Amino acid sequence: MQRAIPLMFIAMSLIPAGDSAGKILTSGMGVAPVFVAWSRFAIGALMVLPFLPRGTWGLMRDWRLWLRAATLAAGITCIQTALQTEAIANVFAAFFIGPMVSYLLAALFLRERITLLRSALILLGFFGVLLVVRPGMGGGTGGPGLLFAVAAGLFYGVFLTMSRWLSDLAPPLALTFTQLAMSAVMLLPLGVMNLPQATLPVAGLATASALFSMLGNLLLLYAYRRAPATRLAPLVYFQLIAAVLLGLFLFSTLPDALTWAGLAVIITAGITSARLR
Repeated sequence: MQRAIPLMFIAMSLIPAGDSAGKILTSGMGVAPVFVAWSRFAIGALMVLPFLPRGTWGLMRDWRLWLRAATLAAGITCIQTALQTEAIANVFAAFFIGPMVSYLLAALFLRERITLLRSALILLGFFGVLLVVRPGMGGGTGGPGLLFAVAAGLFYGVFLTMSRWLSDLAPPLALTFTQLAMSAVMLLPLGVMNLPQATLPVAGLATASALFSMLGNLLLLYAYRRAPATRLAPLVYFQLIAAVLLGLFLFSTLPDALTWAGLAVIITAGITSARLR
């Protein structure tokens, strides 16, 4: 866990950066969410391609990896669709059911140890999320797009659990390539049907989204090789720290007192849960 915690912190900082670039594309430039999702996978796969370890291509015959990639492709498409029309706060509130789903699935299907204290801590972390995002306050309860955020959280919870399940199947770099390449293949028809106008800003943001997401998920796999999913699930909430900083940098939004309180709750619950034996 001493090695997994910093890996998770970095990974959970990179993934929101990729989502932020995707949101600029969908809400600011009118790019279709499904194209953002497909380009993220396709570009990411090309970035990893030169560094593939031996035996990677043989993994493409494993149905379990295709199923895992399908959950990732669906989750990324759903969250980009939600970010196109909904407030970031409401999207995060709905999306962060993912760690809770992963925690429960890992206990049910992977037979990982579950304790009352760790269960209470993950619920405490979710309470911290609600303090930060405060869904329904100030901006209404959200529109129909919020359902896509809920779906994204469900898919992400399944993806996290399957990442732990399959973490010993191959090196993290090989698993990263399979999830990117398989997802790109599955979304290829929809991506091509929604090609945006080719401009330098679109290409730059799509590349940044792919790079941050790929590196974040690669580090996530390294973390899952070192610790059980039930212990790492609360650390997924660290994404909110990056989200607050990105909001401050990109949109000049200064966190208020409740936001700082929520972040303190999230960090405390996450680190405490991770350090439990």
